[in-house]
Amino acid sequence: MEPVEINLGLYYLRALRADDRVDDRAAVVEGFADPETRRWVPGIQIDDLAGAGVYIARRAKEWTAGERCSWAVADPTTGELLGEVGLKDLDLAAGTAEASCWTHPAGRGRGTASHALGAALRFGFGALGLERVLYRHFESNLASARVAEKCGFERTEQVEQAVRGDGAEERMVVLVATRC
Repeated sequence: MEPVEINLGLYYLRALRADDRVDDRAAVVEGFADPETRRWVPGIQIDDLAGAGVYIARRAKEWTAGERCSWAVADPTTGELLGEVGLKDLDLAAGTAEASCWTHPAGRGRGTASHALGAALRFGFGALGLERVLYRHFESNLASARVAEKCGFERTEQVEQAVRGDGAEERMVVLVATRC
């Protein structure tokens, strides 16, 4: 599958890039160095441009393999990376995926994640024919809870234990959105 670009007006969704025209590597390093990102996005540690390049290359391979649709959320006039949204663990035969997102500190507090994730969901339900998309967040992550609510996710009865990026164990809330 080839990456798809989505123009939201306020934001532009495109593939993460590290080329001679657009280079998101420095912003990816900044985003994952941020204490809030590290707290809520466990298992990903990107400390330098080389690591960011590997991350961006992995996202490109996942698009091509049909495993994940991942978009850089960018300012439409400057191209500044404000975060990333995606649909991971794609199973087109079953019509399922899991939503994911993180927001760069420069993109916080202005609806970046909810606008971008809403567009990713419309793409998933419309273009990919998904029927069900899960969304997981740590129970105390109120910003992530607001994103899920704005995007129409509903809480399930399922709760999991998980370890945050800061090493604390916490309940993980599982939500679901279904195609209307």
